[in-house]
Amino acid sequence: MAIATSLNQAFTQSGIGLHSGQKTQVTVLPAQPGSGRYFVRVDLRDRPTIPASIEAVNSTVLSTELAVGEASVRTVEHLLASLLALGITDAQIEINGPEVPLLDGSAAPWVEAILRHQPEAGQFPRSETTLTQPISITDKDAFVAAIPAPELRFTYGIEFDLGAIGQQWHSWQPDREPFTTTIAPARTFGLAHQIEHLRAQGLIKGGSLDNALVCGPEGWLNPPLRFVNEPARHKLLDLVGDLSLLGVPPVAHYLAFKASHHLHVQLARKIAHLI
Repeated sequence: MAIATSLNQAFTQSGIGLHSGQKTQVTVLPAQPGSGRYFVRVDLRDRPTIPASIEAVNSTVLSTELAVGEASVRTVEHLLASLLALGITDAQIEINGPEVPLLDGSAAPWVEAILRHQPEAGQFPRSETTLTQPISITDKDAFVAAIPAPELRFTYGIEFDLGAIGQQWHSWQPDREPFTTTIAPARTFGLAHQIEHLRAQGLIKGGSLDNALVCGPEGWLNPPLRFVNEPARHKLLDLVGDLSLLGVPPVAHYLAFKASHHLHVQLARKIAHLI
């Protein structure tokens, strides 16, 4: 199990939300053991609480959104992945707006802040539950699965027609490689030809070349990449964040190809019904 389950002291980050384009401030505070990870909308009347749980998922359109009643918080996956991967199972996350800031598009700023305020953090908690049967969700040629395994592992594959991305994979075992250097730095990415369409739908209003990799027919618009397969690593990061809504996911090999937040959440819901 993790050395520490909560922070020693609070820390604050602020920035622009990817989809809303709004600037928000997030303060992550210590929480009582066993209380889990949860958001508090401090800008709303009565400061409603939104648990970081699979039951609270409200939307999975290009990010994961949680909601309780009229209160919601969006794009939670990078922060939640960072907390889980560093063993922080209990955290009160106060936010003064509807979307967690994207920062540089990766989880690295969250990881750095957590480690400054909880130096003992750093170990992915091992679940007391081990998956005993395979589970899969498919959508055409996309899929996400959880397969019984003796050690926790995440494997992700993506495929795009753009030559700079193509097909790429990454596999990560928390017990063997640090999240801080192998997964957290991987940034979100987008396709240049989709930008206008997404913005017309009210999405990615806060996206820029400073917080997202953008790929076009001629290659990356804002190189260099941090890893050769940075996009695949980032999708793996998103998967870890979405599975964190289970609390601590069961020991299994989690495998995905061309999946999405929607498929991630469907898998988490299916697992939740089994454990």
